[in-house]
Amino acid sequence: MRTSRSRLAVTAGIAGIALVASGCGGDSGGTDTPEAGGSDGGGSGEEITLTVATFNEFGYEDLLGEYMDLNPGIVVEQKKAATANEARDNLNTRLAAGSGLSDVEAVEVDWLTELMQFPDKFVDLSDPEVEGRWLDWKTDSATTEDGMLFGYGTDIGPEAICYRPDLFEAAGLPTDRAEVAELLEGDWENYFSVGEDFVGASDAAWFDSAGATYQAMVNQLENAYEADDGTPLGLEGSEVEDLFVTVLQASVDRELSANLAQWSDDWFAAFQTGGFATMACPGWMLGIIEGNAAGVSWDIADVFPGGGGNWGGSFLTVPAQSAHPEEAKALAMWLTAPEQQIKAFAAKGTFPSQVEALSSDELLGMTNEFFNNAPTGQILANRAEAVAASPFKGPNYFAIHTTVTDGLTRVDVDATDDIASSWDKSLQAYSELGLG
Repeated sequence: MRTSRSRLAVTAGIAGIALVASGCGGDSGGTDTPEAGGSDGGGSGEEITLTVATFNEFGYEDLLGEYMDLNPGIVVEQKKAATANEARDNLNTRLAAGSGLSDVEAVEVDWLTELMQFPDKFVDLSDPEVEGRWLDWKTDSATTEDGMLFGYGTDIGPEAICYRPDLFEAAGLPTDRAEVAELLEGDWENYFSVGEDFVGASDAAWFDSAGATYQAMVNQLENAYEADDGTPLGLEGSEVEDLFVTVLQASVDRELSANLAQWSDDWFAAFQTGGFATMACPGWMLGIIEGNAAGVSWDIADVFPGGGGNWGGSFLTVPAQSAHPEEAKALAMWLTAPEQQIKAFAAKGTFPSQVEALSSDELLGMTNEFFNNAPTGQILANRAEAVAASPFKGPNYFAIHTTVTDGLTRVDVDATDDIASSWDKSLQAYSELGLG
C-alpha cells in the first residue's frame, strides 16, 4: 500500500466543533506478554476493573477473556454500541460532562480529528514499544503536530465487493468469484452498467444504499472536503457534487438502489430477504453480514470499482478520566498488537493495520467459511495494496460529510426531494456550519 504524506492540521477552537456536538506494556503482545501492572492489578493487592467501549464488531469478545487469563488481577468489561454514531454521541456527551467514559474508548477515523482538538482530555500513548507497529498513514492520522500519539490503530478497511451468488445466478450473471471480479473490473460506470443488466433480470436491487455507495466513492478522493491544512473546500462545483449526482442518478434514475439507510432496521432485515445483490465491503463488514445473513449465501470478489479504497478503521484511545490510565494503556497496546489483530480478523473480519500482521502467512492463508470459504486474508491484502489514496479527514470532516449524506437520504430513502432540490438543501446546511 502506498503510504500518504503526513498531514494533520489540529487546530483548537475550530468553528462548528464542540465537545457536546458531536487502551505499560509487555513485549510483542503474544501469550508471553507480562501482566499489565502486575498480576495484582497494579501492586495494590486489589482487583481492578477496566471498561472498553467499542461499536459494531471489533472481534474482542474472546480476546478480552484471554487478557483476563493473562492478568488475573484485572477484570475487563466491554461496552458495545450498535453503531459508530451512537458511540460518538456517547463519547462526546461524557467527555463534556467530565465523567462516565470507559477506560479505553474506540474512536472511528471519521471523527478522530474532532477529538484531537482536545489533547488534554486523553492520555498520550506514545511508547517505544509501538514504534513502527502500524502502517505509516495509520499512525500519521492519530499523531498531533507536537508528537502526541492519540490512539492505537486497530483495523483498516480495504474494500472489495460482497455479493449474493444465488441472486447472480438467477439473473444470468457468473457466480464464481474470479469471474465476478473480471465482470466488475473497471470504473464505477462499469459497476452501475452491470447493475442495470442485473436489475433487468431480477426483482432485487443491485446495491443496498446510495449513502453507502457514495461513502465508498468519496473515500477515493484525497481531499473531499478540506485541503491538507484543514481549510474547507466548499461543496458547490466540487468533486463531491459530481459524486452526489452520479450516485443518485444510479440509485433513482437507473433504479439500482434498494433505497435503504445503512444501519437501519430495514437494512439489517434486507440481508435475509434478498433485498440487494452487491455492496461495498470493507473487511469489517464481513462480520456484520455474517451476523445478519444466517442461512443466506454470500461471497466476496477481489475487485473494487475505481481500483481500490479504504473505508473506515478505528483507534483505541485512553481518556484522561480513566482511574487506571497505565493499565488501560497496557490493555489497548495488547489488543492492537499484531497477534491479537490477526485473531480479531479471524473472528469478525477486522483487517489489521499492523505491518507485521499484514505479511503474516497466518493472515494471508485465512479463509472464511461463511463466504463460501473465500480466501479473505489474501483478498483483503490485495485490496489494501490497491489503495492509492488516504483521504484527508480534518476536524470538520464529519460535520461536512453529514450535510452531504443527509442530502442523499432525502432522495434515496425518504423520497422527499429530487436530486437538485436536495443538493440545494445540502448547500444551505453547509453554509450554516459557518466554515467560510
